[in-house]
Amino acid sequence: MRRRSFFLFLAPFALATAVAQAQESRVTAPAPVGGAALASVDNKTPPKPNGFTPTWDTQKGARTYVLNIPAPRGQIVDRNGLPLAQTRVSYNLAINFPTPLTFSDAEVMRYSEPQILLARSITGRPISITQDLLLKHYKNRGVLPLVIAQDLKQDEIERFNQRKPTTLTLLPTYQRYYPNGGLAGHIIGYAGRTGRMPDGPIQNNEVLWPGAEGREGLEQTFDDQLQGKEGQYNITFDPNGRKASEQVVIPPQPGYNVVTTIDAELQRLCEQTLEKGVKRGALVIVDPNNGDILAMASWPTIDPNWFIPNISSDAFKALQDDPQIPLLPRAYRSSYPPGSTFKIPVGIAAMQEHVIETDSEFSCPPSMEIGHMTFRNWKKTGSGMLNFADALTQSCDTWFYQVGIKTGSKRMGDWSLKMGFGARTGIPLAAENEGRIPNDEFMKKVHQRKMLDGDLANFSIGQGDVLVTPLQLAQSMAIVGNGGTFYQTRLVKQVQSIDGKIVTAYGVRARSQIDFEPKILKEVKRGMVQVVSDANGTAGKASVPNVKVAGKTGTAQWGPKSKERTAAWFSGFAPADKPKYAFAALFESDASNAEVHGGTVAAPLIGKVLREVFKDEAKDKKSKKKKAEKPDDEDMEVRKAEPVEPRQETPRD
Repeated sequence: MRRRSFFLFLAPFALATAVAQAQESRVTAPAPVGGAALASVDNKTPPKPNGFTPTWDTQKGARTYVLNIPAPRGQIVDRNGLPLAQTRVSYNLAINFPTPLTFSDAEVMRYSEPQILLARSITGRPISITQDLLLKHYKNRGVLPLVIAQDLKQDEIERFNQRKPTTLTLLPTYQRYYPNGGLAGHIIGYAGRTGRMPDGPIQNNEVLWPGAEGREGLEQTFDDQLQGKEGQYNITFDPNGRKASEQVVIPPQPGYNVVTTIDAELQRLCEQTLEKGVKRGALVIVDPNNGDILAMASWPTIDPNWFIPNISSDAFKALQDDPQIPLLPRAYRSSYPPGSTFKIPVGIAAMQEHVIETDSEFSCPPSMEIGHMTFRNWKKTGSGMLNFADALTQSCDTWFYQVGIKTGSKRMGDWSLKMGFGARTGIPLAAENEGRIPNDEFMKKVHQRKMLDGDLANFSIGQGDVLVTPLQLAQSMAIVGNGGTFYQTRLVKQVQSIDGKIVTAYGVRARSQIDFEPKILKEVKRGMVQVVSDANGTAGKASVPNVKVAGKTGTAQWGPKSKERTAAWFSGFAPADKPKYAFAALFESDASNAEVHGGTVAAPLIGKVLREVFKDEAKDKKSKKKKAEKPDDEDMEVRKAEPVEPRQETPRD
């Protein structure tokens, strides 16, 4: 792990460090520019207040106000220490009122008006402050500057420093900041103010400005750890009511850092792939060797910076009303019928329970009668007798109807649950969807009947009442890919203090071990590899040069018939023999789009990602192959290139 990123911590502390280096053992909080300084103090024994605790009601006898400095939130970083959420210094422009506070109402207005005009010329903003606000602040909080413009840009700060007005000041505050914009926005979430700026009489131990609290994502889940410890700031007055000094007595302590399992570059690649390839969708990549989530992308995504320091009601309503629903993290909070990707757990259930054997053959007709209904295959022609691997390769629905009915709901359901379907993965994000694996109890409650053969046929091809999330599907592929170890899916590795000490560790943990029979697992992987590489396979667009990819396409419909949508899937792992990545891609179509299939729209998403991930490995293998095939100089001859026959793609599922 690269620790250096954890010590790049925050802009406020960059200022503090500069002063600390100059003054050796001295520590500072962020200091205002051009106004009253928050003075640095020795970090040994903080000076004590003048012997009593003042309130506003005892102002005339007061000598010191004791106020709290909000602490900067800790960072959220990727697995390599790249910051995903930080805290920066934000400068607010404010009016300084002279002490003692002896102005009449008219004098307050006469003093403030030229300061507002000066602020407008410095910032170029249309600043306006009501008389009521000015007078209320002066009477209640006049010893503190009145903020009239927030979060100044660099050019505004430079213009302020050129003029250096004594009647205005720049007040530093801590502001949440997401340096990579919308990258992993649904995972990181966002933080919001704990309240509005106080405007009542100053109370002892109140905060100088509102702090921040997590509102979504990891910001919300780890809010307690990300929150630091408030500092103490004293303002002292002489017996005549004049401000004598301002002093940081106790510097604020930053919160802990949250280290995620996310690989920021892989997450970025997935989001860019979704942006170019879908209107709505998701892409999840898991490390099958430990359960780490390396990327979990939903599209469209959000930029957490939209919510900082707050989002307008109109802007938030626009997000809520957007038909693409950008606020929805589709990867883990939305579930869909998995289509033919579900044929993997169904086939495993049938073979593990010895309802069928690995070489058992069933017919693959274009349709078959089940009950009083005709259930069709996606192809209009039959494919003869097929075993499991070949049926998976061709994604023959009618083959799986027969096997599903023969296996039954309990055995298919039990094995689905073993592989992580129908339950939350347990990631530390609110409102994770648990999906659904139907059983007789569910059918009686919802449909007032037990599960019939037609329901079993739908179950066997991942339709009907079966629902899964993209994260669950990637998790199940990790289990198959690694040979049966069900790792606890992990999104956060550890929580660290600012000096790099581990506060809380979330270690790799196996939830269970599924005892797949070796010959069954071998047959499942064979079928999945053929899905990508065989001429009869449905996922040729996911192939990667010199890398064997194992996968399964799926296409399923859901919603009312008049507005029926399609969920197109591709899931699997790569390299097939020793997987480094398990994945699931979802393409969510518009209503009534019959051209959307897993092989045509979802497989290419994974193909694009994997080709980028494995590009160096492919180059190395190609280079080694060329070197091995290079003839000796004395045996040199002209070699004629053989033409490559184009492959026929199967355009469905």
